[in-house]
Amino acid sequence: MKILMLNYEFPPIGGGAANAHQCLLEQYADNSDLKVDVLTSAPKTGFFEEDFAENITIYKVGIHKKDLHFWRKTEIIEWLIKAGFHYRKLLRENDYDLAHAFSGFPTGWLCYRTADKLPYIISLRGSDVPGQHARLKLDYKILGPVFKAIWKNAAALVTPSEGLKNRALKFLPSVSIDVIPNCVELERFCPAETTEKSETLNLLTVGRLSVTKRVEILIEAVRILHKTGYKVHFMIVGGGQMLQKLQQIVTDNDLDNIIEITGRINNEAMPQVYRKNDILISASMQEGMSNAMLEALGSGLPIITTRCEGVDELIADNGIVVESAKAEEIAEAIKKLADDRPTRKQMSLAAGKKAGQFTWDRSAEQYLNLYQRIK
Repeated sequence: MKILMLNYEFPPIGGGAANAHQCLLEQYADNSDLKVDVLTSAPKTGFFEEDFAENITIYKVGIHKKDLHFWRKTEIIEWLIKAGFHYRKLLRENDYDLAHAFSGFPTGWLCYRTADKLPYIISLRGSDVPGQHARLKLDYKILGPVFKAIWKNAAALVTPSEGLKNRALKFLPSVSIDVIPNCVELERFCPAETTEKSETLNLLTVGRLSVTKRVEILIEAVRILHKTGYKVHFMIVGGGQMLQKLQQIVTDNDLDNIIEITGRINNEAMPQVYRKNDILISASMQEGMSNAMLEALGSGLPIITTRCEGVDELIADNGIVVESAKAEEIAEAIKKLADDRPTRKQMSLAAGKKAGQFTWDRSAEQYLNLYQRIK
């Protein structure tokens, strides 16, 4: 089987969707029954060809990228124009069985334009599904008809969680959607060998620093904890357009000694980041299925989060779901675990068991079955 995969972002560009794509490719590496070409982007101009594995080739279309983890509209348009040329060239030169697009837009647009020549699958990721994303509300209104046309012409649609599937069906009830979850690399993300913890409660959040993540609510929750006498340290990992504003909030509240904003940390260093913290906290407005939560599960961290897509699949006896995105309620949830070490220990063990349900070999097999169905 020969597949053309498209993703407008791929490491080092992008976040969860890029990393998920890379993990999926690792499962398919050296599979003699599968040949995969990947069309994606590069952070510098030019056109680059890389061998990911003997059976996987990656073609990178270079664009004028300003920030590796934030896409300007001009960058998306530039990628669409340049990638469109190479996409059509690859179709002329190869006999593909199907195309697999990561995200309905912009990548799905290229597949839609050639739907009469090649069937395509779309993996919806989160921001490409109309919802509460503050920065994209106008885009959703303008591009809504385009999204619907792309989805309707797809041979299959996939979401990583039931929650995102439900959001997608609210937007377009007439389509059929499969759920294939995001997963975690358990050989990398595993609990710390020692259980010794300091008196300070180490809190962590990971992700792009966007309006949708609502990190300012987490900062306020930590301020409340600090004000009421709790010894806490809060590490904020990620880059994005909210970085400077969040740094200013921390400074204005005189929290520089307990809140650390690291910026983006290299993926190779992230397992150790999780292992030196106690609890992952999140106030995200919407997700597809949070890669940070999956990595936290693998690392044995309890999770405290506001409700969003993917939470029902990930959180049971291994964390707390706060129904209202208010700093006071998040602070109360943190206090419960801060005051109850035995429960934190139980949740940590439950997190490891839950992570075992989300392995990339399972998701890779589900995608292979879907490819065979479409072929």
